[in-house]
Amino acid sequence: MLFAVIAKRWLTVILLGFSILPTIAPGPAFAEEPEPNEPPKVELVLDVSGSMRANDIGGRSRISVAQQAFNEVVDALPDETQLGIRVLGATYQGKDKAEGCKDTQQIVPVGRVDRTAAKAAIATLRPTGFTPVGLALRAAAQDLGTGGSTRRIVLITDGEDTCAPPDPCDVARELAAQGMHLVVDTLGLAPDENVRRQLLCIAAATGGSYASAQTPEELTGRIKQLVDRTKEANILPPAIVAGGAECAQAPLLSPGVYTDREKISEHRWYRVPIHKDQELRASVSIALDRPVNRDYGVLLRAVTADGRELVRTANAGSGRTDVLSTGVRWSAASATVTTTDICLVISNSFASAAQANSGPGMPFELTIDVVAASPAPNAPGLGRGWLLLLVLTVAGLLTGAIAGWLTRWWVATWRTN
Repeated sequence: MLFAVIAKRWLTVILLGFSILPTIAPGPAFAEEPEPNEPPKVELVLDVSGSMRANDIGGRSRISVAQQAFNEVVDALPDETQLGIRVLGATYQGKDKAEGCKDTQQIVPVGRVDRTAAKAAIATLRPTGFTPVGLALRAAAQDLGTGGSTRRIVLITDGEDTCAPPDPCDVARELAAQGMHLVVDTLGLAPDENVRRQLLCIAAATGGSYASAQTPEELTGRIKQLVDRTKEANILPPAIVAGGAECAQAPLLSPGVYTDREKISEHRWYRVPIHKDQELRASVSIALDRPVNRDYGVLLRAVTADGRELVRTANAGSGRTDVLSTGVRWSAASATVTTTDICLVISNSFASAAQANSGPGMPFELTIDVVAASPAPNAPGLGRGWLLLLVLTVAGLLTGAIAGWLTRWWVATWRTN
């Protein structure tokens, strides 16, 4: 019963928080703006594979707890919510894995929430087959379609994918790389380490969240985190941009926050117009959403259109760093032209024998700001002026006099002895 209440609250936080997401997310200049007035969309993806029959949650089966929690959440959803339901492992009862791994269906199309139809569809589910999580995620993304506002998938499962390929983590990265504003939140119903790792990977790849039912205390903490996240629902997502292969092909960006992806050992170029009385400030944060070899780094450079480097900075990790961040600052006060385009270059030194040339690139965020030029601070030094020279002279004389007196005293004492 405790788990049912916790699961219900977790889902309520996810779905209600999603329902208040802004539907208009204007990006900076030169970035594509999403279409306005699109209602929020969410699809529940529920695991109905055979393992959901287990009676290990307060003497009740996992599927019955999930059904009860879902019914209560549906009753609390705002009327304008666009809700869909997809299941996996719900119909095929045979032993043929190839056939069972195709078992995913959308039982409620994405549309304005119909509470009676949604609860009736969930009530008929009985745990049956395999666990094609990757295939279900890909299908759920298609169910939600495209558009400007963020779409959310809530995945509830008690086990890891038993049908890969496609691997669920690769599918999540693939969906994130498509620029669909798609977020996948995951909830694990079994205290299994492999399940936890897979669900964490799926959530991390799309900017979603993960919670598990291992202990009531842990779930309470997870729910609090989710509640805190809903308070930030009005934060605009970064604008999606595609960097060029060289400066001449780079997109022209204005101040703002952008997101892009970079493959291993790739270089991504962007241009920023700077006036003579302005200063460029830029930073990049790149996330590791897959295993890579130890010892890696990210480099951010500002160069002129003809390739002359103005400033550079880098950050490095050695195997336990999830995010690398670095930034540059350059003032156009000394420029010889009134307006110039500065090119920003993002490079990386990642390496992975298994995935060097596969899948989408690493996700990163690029933050650009242009402010009034300010003089660079003076470098630390010894000081300036006649007063400093006088102080140094007096200090030298005193030091010499004391050293001479101590030497004479030591010599006189040594001769006496």
